[in-house]
Amino acid sequence: MTRIFAYARVSTIDQNPDNQLKEIEATGFAIEPYRIITETISGSLPIARRPGFTRLLDKMEKGDVLVVTKLDRLGRDAIDVTTTIAKLEGIGIKVHCLALGGVDLTSSAGKMTMGVINAVAQFERDLLIERTQSGLASAKAKGKTLGRPKVLSNSQIEEVLQQLAEGKAIAAIARHFNTSRQTIMRVRGTINN
Repeated sequence: MTRIFAYARVSTIDQNPDNQLKEIEATGFAIEPYRIITETISGSLPIARRPGFTRLLDKMEKGDVLVVTKLDRLGRDAIDVTTTIAKLEGIGIKVHCLALGGVDLTSSAGKMTMGVINAVAQFERDLLIERTQSGLASAKAKGKTLGRPKVLSNSQIEEVLQQLAEGKAIAAIARHFNTSRQTIMRVRGTINN
């Protein structure tokens, strides 16, 4: 007999997974309460590091079905979701996503859907990289200085170098300029380059 499990995740304690569970119930899935795992944890955390999902995996076995409302419940990005679904499929667990019409993501149609989603995600990543590079090139062409702003002015850097040459301690120099030791060590590193 096929056992059905549900995984509902929310990001903050202000949110409640009940809406996800009601949505699952409304689609006709009757799930025993002890087969429902809810979790309050950031979606930015990979699913492999989520304690609730780990507990869920410990309960599930070949032939079981996992129901989620949306793909983002299963992972932080398309790669994480794909990896999770492949892992579940390897165990013999079917994954149904209600936002995709309840399609089993381990089926042929589900794999095709995941392929399209992954292609779109990669396209969006590529577009973001192109826009970022274009914006940086445009800013550079307009003479804008890129990167972190300098903590010390050129005259302060000269003074730091002089104090280093005099043998003063890095911590003392950092205190004098109201900056970190790391900043002074970076200036010291320019001597050798």
